[in-house]
Amino acid sequence: MLQHVLDKDKISIAERLCHIHAEITREYPHLCRVAVAVYDIETNVLKTFAHSTNGASPISFYEAPLDKAKSLLEIANDTKPRIIDDLRLHPNKSIHTAKLLDCGFRSSMTLPIRYNGSLYGFLFFNSSKVGYFSQARTATLAAYAGIVSLLIVNEIQNLKTFKGAVKTAREFSRHRDEETGSHLERMSRYSRLIARDLAPKYGKDDDWVEYIFQFAPLHDVGKVAVPDHILLKPGKLTAEEYEEMKTHVTKGGEIIEMMSEQFGLNTLNFFDMLRNIVIYHHEALDGSGYPNRLSGKDIPLEAKIVAVADIFDALTSCRPYKESWSNDRAIKTLQVEAGVRLDEECVNALINHLPDIERIQQEFSEDLIG
Repeated sequence: MLQHVLDKDKISIAERLCHIHAEITREYPHLCRVAVAVYDIETNVLKTFAHSTNGASPISFYEAPLDKAKSLLEIANDTKPRIIDDLRLHPNKSIHTAKLLDCGFRSSMTLPIRYNGSLYGFLFFNSSKVGYFSQARTATLAAYAGIVSLLIVNEIQNLKTFKGAVKTAREFSRHRDEETGSHLERMSRYSRLIARDLAPKYGKDDDWVEYIFQFAPLHDVGKVAVPDHILLKPGKLTAEEYEEMKTHVTKGGEIIEMMSEQFGLNTLNFFDMLRNIVIYHHEALDGSGYPNRLSGKDIPLEAKIVAVADIFDALTSCRPYKESWSNDRAIKTLQVEAGVRLDEECVNALINHLPDIERIQQEFSEDLIG
């Protein structure tokens, strides 16, 4: 059964984790939770990513600098599993420990996910029984931990390879418009704010939020195929030039399909999400968008999210043809378009996070290329 799960191409990491958890509980029925948090070395941020839990997940949609999780930092540096026999007696009275206890978990085993000396994240096992992680059980679980770790490392490596290929294509194309620099950092984080708010309503998990964050910066990859005299034109485009500009979404879809085949990444989890973001982020609720004039519920949710994030950052950023708008002015514009061209839930989710928006803008302020 386990080999069958590993051989499947089109199931997510979260689904694989559920299958592996089910396999483990055949022998250890009181192992109630298996969860993964991934680590982004570029930002030093640790994020919940996937879980298989008997009941509701105690910790979801959470991220924090690794430096603030001192116990996990110690595990990462020590490279050995940490076992807590009774969470009720553990001196670390963090909010996460409290949430685990509230959900009935009593003991835990935590392991770092490492490969070639690099930290990729952490794997968490929890049981409802005190002292559950005996030496014999720990040895068995270590084997399963190795399998999960390989899945996580492989997925992250594939994603990095694909994003690197796209970045290289942009560089070689002499792509130098407003879609570079801090804009992509900001809009991807706005996308994550929106996705995190909407995920529970739509039955989505942490991995869905993470992939929206990872794929959002690739939304305009098709602009590498737009001629420079159109892409870099400082003034208003003619009707003919605008029609040419609009082809960037379909060209973007062709580019990611080609790169996926060339790099053997067509099994990358959530690849359909990437395709939807690239092709449909200029569709509008009222059917006035492009390329297919989709409307309402026919527009994929991830495309609606990225559209709001992208437009908000474009409005609040300097461009050759405009000054930056204030957040208040941009928000009012989004509210006018909400329910007309833009998804109202996405707009409300973004504007509910004004302090986070301001923090992101401060961290990734305008540079010479926007």
